[in-house]
Amino acid sequence: MSRLQGLAPVLGPHTRLLVLGSFPSVASLRAQQYYGHPQNHFWKILGALWALPLMQMPYAQRIAALHAHGVGLWDVYGACEREGSLDADIKAGELNDFAAVLQQCPLLEAIAHNGGESYRHAKQTAALGLPVYKLPSTSPANASWSFDRKLAAWAEVLRRHGLAL
Repeated sequence: MSRLQGLAPVLGPHTRLLVLGSFPSVASLRAQQYYGHPQNHFWKILGALWALPLMQMPYAQRIAALHAHGVGLWDVYGACEREGSLDADIKAGELNDFAAVLQQCPLLEAIAHNGGESYRHAKQTAALGLPVYKLPSTSPANASWSFDRKLAAWAEVLRRHGLAL
């Protein structure tokens, strides 16, 4: 099993909410893009909340929309061993340095974990002294949650921080 490196964080000085996934899927690593699997609901959810056609936009424009809306992206693991894309298969995960985010994002006011594997590290992110939320995974593997149910949960958190319509 080979050691995989995650993606660089998407952060900016205006980031107010940091969304933490677990580790990029095979499709995301191949594309070098967060939430690169076409069936992942992440971009579709944010597009609905911001009334933007994010799914049709080039990746660079999606990232620009994140910055404009105060949302940052990263993963809890910076590196791991894994065959395939399932969180359950992550081995020897190396946690990212969450404290470093505070220096890059002086306006950061909350952290949202995208799914259960990410939320397993809520104790570490809560140590930053910010509200921490557990959101339903946007992954296609989370088929027990409908799109509308995921959308409602994500909308509640983003609206709480003034980041959604």
